[in-house]
Amino acid sequence: MALPRRELVALLERHTGTLEGTRETAVPGLRIHRMQHPTGPHHAIQTAAFAVIAQGSKRLLIADEAYEYDPMHYLVSSVDLPVVAQVSTASACEPYLGLRLELDTEAIRALIGDAKLPPPERSEPARGMYVHPLDPALLDVVLRLLRLLDTPRDIPILAPMIKREILYRLLMNGQGARLRQMALHDSQVSRVAKAIRLLRERFAQPLRVDEIARDVHMSVSSLHFHFKEVTAMSPLQYQKHLRLQEARRLMLTGDVGVARAARAVGYESASQFSREYSRLFGAPPLRDKQRWGEAGGAATRPA
Repeated sequence: MALPRRELVALLERHTGTLEGTRETAVPGLRIHRMQHPTGPHHAIQTAAFAVIAQGSKRLLIADEAYEYDPMHYLVSSVDLPVVAQVSTASACEPYLGLRLELDTEAIRALIGDAKLPPPERSEPARGMYVHPLDPALLDVVLRLLRLLDTPRDIPILAPMIKREILYRLLMNGQGARLRQMALHDSQVSRVAKAIRLLRERFAQPLRVDEIARDVHMSVSSLHFHFKEVTAMSPLQYQKHLRLQEARRLMLTGDVGVARAARAVGYESASQFSREYSRLFGAPPLRDKQRWGEAGGAATRPA
């Protein structure tokens, strides 16, 4: 293992200690992870973020599309996406170690507004999530951000500058077009991002695609097309994921009954709720709740 990668592992090992799971750090928006065992698939909302793995590997599913990454690659999510996440490689001797940095749309917008920013490499915008090789320049910036955890007094001044450099590196690589599009006020991607925010705010209400299209200044057909291009699912499928994930959270962490949880997220038909719940989570609501209690697992959480 090259020296920078060994340092990345050492920094995360030191700052996670005996942690099993995720920890917030003193750097705003930065979380670090440690897992000693592979995890079963769990459903979550992947928010806009940049993620790096130092040791182990992870797999994310959006609809039927798989994204796998490891210490040689990083992952970027430019919009909020319902995913199925799984730590696929981890052990007691070599635990899964990683970090996740939230992406700030305003900071990206400020950077792309800088007249000195070079033009990006030409590329076709892809999904709202992508995996890309981790090059030495970006790894160096990540290391400098993590080193700040050893000198907390430097964080308020240096962290914003280092985060800006990370954004610069992400924007300048071959797949930075999606981040640029996310930050532009009048781009189709930013309109989709706004539609996603509206869906998350109104997920328990009946879906009115025409109203959402009007609110984000798109035609219904254009919203459908670009929404699926970014998220790999239709607005209706997206809403269904939000509803079912929230219902599961209510049942598993709030000890809410099945019927009450179904009503709380907007289902009028208990049979429809049970059918769609089983299709997404692999078991009917009551059996899933029992299985979760027996396993001592966790409900929906950030990926």
